Amino acid sequence: MSDAMSANTDNTMLLTVLLKHDQSKNLDDIQSHMKQMDWWERFPVEGVEIVSWTVAMGLGQIVTLRLPPALLPKINVELERSAWGVFRTECYPTYDFVPVREMIRERVRNGGQ
Repeated sequence: MSDAMSANTDNTMLLTVLLKHDQSKNLDDIQSHMKQMDWWERFPVEGVEIVSWTVAMGLGQIVTLRLPPALLPKINVELERSAWGVFRTECYPTYDFVPVREMIRERVRNGGQ
């Protein structure tokens, strides 16, 4: 395995969470639910780092988290407990492609594929 492919040596993973808006609810409904569920204090769970949190108009929110794999079940339960009812959720294990891209770019520059 190349250095770029094994760059994550801190025993964490990245998880991208799509929080798709339930468009049958308006912003006041969504914020009320999130407040009632204590969303802003409970998500993400302790020990999880927020790498990025963006809003995609018409879609919802895209959250990338860094976490130890052992916390994955806690993230799942918290999404079920707090996000359901205002978001449809999708979760994808992800990784930083930039180092891999640079490795491929260099290999191609040197005549490889």
